[in-house]
Amino acid sequence: MPPVDNTAVAELLGALAYAELTAFDRLAEDARMAPTLAGRAALSRMAAAEIAHHVRLTARLTELGIDPAVAMAPFVSALDTFHESTRPSTWLEGLVKAYVGDGLATDFYREIAGFLPEPDRGLVLEVLADTGYADFAVREVRAAIAANRKVAGRLALWGRRLVGEAMTRSQAVIAEHEGLTELIVTGTGDLSGIGRLIDRITAAHTERMKALGLNP
Repeated sequence: MPPVDNTAVAELLGALAYAELTAFDRLAEDARMAPTLAGRAALSRMAAAEIAHHVRLTARLTELGIDPAVAMAPFVSALDTFHESTRPSTWLEGLVKAYVGDGLATDFYREIAGFLPEPDRGLVLEVLADTGYADFAVREVRAAIAANRKVAGRLALWGRRLVGEAMTRSQAVIAEHEGLTELIVTGTGDLSGIGRLIDRITAAHTERMKALGLNP
């Protein structure tokens, strides 16, 4: 694989660092909607894991001589707009958003990380590792559906909205940042690789929806 430009590394680490920071904010906020103390504690622990990931990523940026705030700044608008337009109104919507929405983002970053050199590839893959949220979300959502089948329809619509918004934002981010575009093209061989990447992410989303007991 050809050498990766430092701009691409900085862009990916900056995007992921801000994503982890916002994940901490959202999980901490969603924890307050939990119907049980156990649920609140579970989300709070996951929020703590996200901020720890953020710290590791910003430390790596600093090590590379890059100001973390400068690296994150170009991604603030896109990520904040996504989260504002998909703010959950219930505990279950919050669980689905974190599981489905964050799952989409994780797949996106993991795909691109495969084109990075070490040690950055390893760092990104480590911070994207599941913090235990997936199993927790699946248990909670499935239990809610078992108790009230009407929940499934509303959450399925919510999941479809999330994927639409996430895909729109992801494609915009790729188009607006030459480093990320170049990284994907370098890794996949041509521009059509972006389309194949999105197809793989969409397929993974379908499987997540099924795991929740929802129609994709």
